[in-house]
Amino acid sequence: MSDMPHGAPPTPGQRWGRVRESPFLPATVLLLIVSAAAGLFAWSYTYAMADPTPRSIPMAVVGRYEQQRGTAFLDGMERALNASVKVHPYATTAAARTAVEEQDVFGIFDVRDDGRTVELQLSSASGASVAEVLAKAAPEVGRETGVEVVLRDIKPLQKGDPRGLAVFYISLAAVIIGFVGAIQLSVHARALNPLERIAFTAAYALLGGLAIVAAADWLLGALELPFPESWLILALTMFASGMVFTLFNTLIGRWAMLPTWGLMVLLGNPSSGGAVSWALLPSPLATIGRWLPPGASVNAQHTAVYFAGHQHALPFLVLAGWALVSCGVFLNWSHRHPGGRP
Repeated sequence: MSDMPHGAPPTPGQRWGRVRESPFLPATVLLLIVSAAAGLFAWSYTYAMADPTPRSIPMAVVGRYEQQRGTAFLDGMERALNASVKVHPYATTAAARTAVEEQDVFGIFDVRDDGRTVELQLSSASGASVAEVLAKAAPEVGRETGVEVVLRDIKPLQKGDPRGLAVFYISLAAVIIGFVGAIQLSVHARALNPLERIAFTAAYALLGGLAIVAAADWLLGALELPFPESWLILALTMFASGMVFTLFNTLIGRWAMLPTWGLMVLLGNPSSGGAVSWALLPSPLATIGRWLPPGASVNAQHTAVYFAGHQHALPFLVLAGWALVSCGVFLNWSHRHPGGRP
């Protein structure tokens, strides 16, 4: 029997209980979340990529750059690009080329003929968007300062990737399918125990990475991928992405999609440097992006494809770090994770 007198108005607690039991509450919450997510998605990508602006472009300079015309040209480039060009002198062209290969600089100003000629050696592979900005500004500055400007691309993009976006696309596929696969495991394979779930995440990451390589290289020919290295990077990306969702699923349950989507898609992909080079991104995004799985994946893959022999450890450490931390939290707190067998 009810402990309230017949006909008495319901208490606030009873009203809230009815609201919580109503099927309209979760639907209303999802309505608000999806609406907000749409706005955030549009804002994050528009903010990062709609109007790329030079912020810090490191460039090498060799030759007679201390002559009057050479100095005037470099000063003119600084003004034209809002003081975003950071010039680093090198003793020889070979040393400057090594800096390009190490991705320390985006190109080389080779000042010749006592400053009357400047050969701008671009590296489209370092960043197609940066090369485009430099190629547009340099001839205009040359006309203003009386310097002849010669453009040369010393590190062009592959023929099947004229805009330099294919690396971003394959990394994006690995990130999204990585956590979507983990979502599907949590829904359709709930009975898996923790180590089994990690093993199946690793298995679909290996097969998924192989499928991405096959699609982009062997079938479409968009990129010539160094097979073992690219496969490893894609598989590690998928595994890290899947385990990040599993981490959040362990900590907050059914709402795990929200932080996963926010971290990987809303923040990670725009700041990855794949669609727009880090030199043209807002400074906070350029800094954060290197430490998130999408940015680490793009960085490692980009170096593997275009700068063979100059791979860096940092992106692999970032991907491995996210994967290991996620696995560790999942294993230690697996009793909170939905699913598993008794």
